[in-house]
Amino acid sequence: MRIEVQTAKSRYLFYRVIGYLLVILSMFMLLTAGVAVYFDEQSFWSYLISSLLTVSVGYSLVYKGRHDFVLMKRQLFLLTTLCWVSICLFATLPFVLVLPQLSYVDAVFETVSAITTTGATVLKGLDNMPRGLLFWRAVLQWIGGIGIIVMAIAILPALKIGGMKLFKTENSDISEKILPRSSSLSLMIGVVYLTMSASCMTLFYLFGMNGFDAITHGMTTVATGGFANYDASFGHFNDKPALLWISSLFMLLSALPLVLLVGTVRGHKWLLLRDPQVRAFLAITAFSVILLTLYQHHHNDRPLLDALTHTTFNVVSIITTCGYASENYAAWGGLALILFFYLTFSGGCSGSTTGGLKIFRTQLAGLLLIKQFKLLVHPNAVWVQKYGSKPVNDQLLGSVLAFCFIYFASIAALALGLSMYELDFVTALTGAATAISNVGPGLGPVIGPDGTFASLPDGAKWLISFGMLLGRLEILTVLLLFTPMYWRF
Repeated sequence: MRIEVQTAKSRYLFYRVIGYLLVILSMFMLLTAGVAVYFDEQSFWSYLISSLLTVSVGYSLVYKGRHDFVLMKRQLFLLTTLCWVSICLFATLPFVLVLPQLSYVDAVFETVSAITTTGATVLKGLDNMPRGLLFWRAVLQWIGGIGIIVMAIAILPALKIGGMKLFKTENSDISEKILPRSSSLSLMIGVVYLTMSASCMTLFYLFGMNGFDAITHGMTTVATGGFANYDASFGHFNDKPALLWISSLFMLLSALPLVLLVGTVRGHKWLLLRDPQVRAFLAITAFSVILLTLYQHHHNDRPLLDALTHTTFNVVSIITTCGYASENYAAWGGLALILFFYLTFSGGCSGSTTGGLKIFRTQLAGLLLIKQFKLLVHPNAVWVQKYGSKPVNDQLLGSVLAFCFIYFASIAALALGLSMYELDFVTALTGAATAISNVGPGLGPVIGPDGTFASLPDGAKWLISFGMLLGRLEILTVLLLFTPMYWRF
């Protein structure tokens, strides 16, 4: 009986948190309306209407949640999922109103891809798209990268709920807390995120982008989202190689743990390089860049500097799950094709804006494998596994192994579902992988770097949209809601 009362009261918190997020989302819609007015676009009314509807619903939810509440720990999974679904639902409005010819499934696909920072798109003719809509796509990726997480961390402490719990259900952060209070941490994460965004925009502008492109591409670069304003993606700026290097740098920075970036800003100079996953991530990236650069230089007779520039950009884009492309890397050769397929699963560091499996899970799975090898040689020995300088128990290793299994099982299940819509093997498999990993482009002529997801059947788009949301919320957060035991008590 007590649990039923707690469950009933917890809905007030759900109303308030989702309501606050919708109110904040409506402010970004209002900002987008200002951009449309600046560029003299009649579609500014669409953003105003969207903002009005969103703020109305948001304020109503906040008002309904004004009562005292009780929250059970396990309900954080449901709260996290509902926050993202609600944001996606209302963020669809500008696409529907500005592009009435766009089907609803395409509007949902584009919105989910933006808010999950996947970067897959169904839109064509981006070069002539209204500036307001391009700005809205970029804003969604920017707030999806870290903004919603920071907002949630900031809101929950004010409601006397531990915000770090929500941060961990969403972002798998295993870094130690640099600051004692989650509210202080959320503030510093926001400051670092804003500083990186502003720095990226400024450098883009100084090295050749116009102001609008610098702002939008700065947002999608730091969010590791990958939405560009042109059909050629970032290849539109191939005549300015400095922009590719700047983007590569900020994609790399955004793939590092945000908590450790905060610690570095606060004076812990070697904090990043002491972290095992950061060292592994940088090593994998450097190895891939060197290998493909030499491969292109010798196999494709490409000038060394040109090969290095485009290899660095595209490798960093894929491993950070950003999804930009400077050219069709699928045409580089067999080695490039296989390596990019592997990098699709990798992802960046935990606690970053990236998707994918995450480096630390690969490292922990490797520790378990090493332990099994040792036990085969010395069955009675007792081994203490360490991650960095800290011991790792078997329970953590087992949970990581279970996640790796469910990660690849989800990709396999999604690929099987996509194959029911008569998609070819490469499109189905890489489409599933890029959705769960939140990378963006897949491989092949349909959804590769030169293609879009527009030609896919509607059912396939719904499946991929679900896969993108599943991957962004670390799979288990969503799948747990489909288990009977979650709802039993």
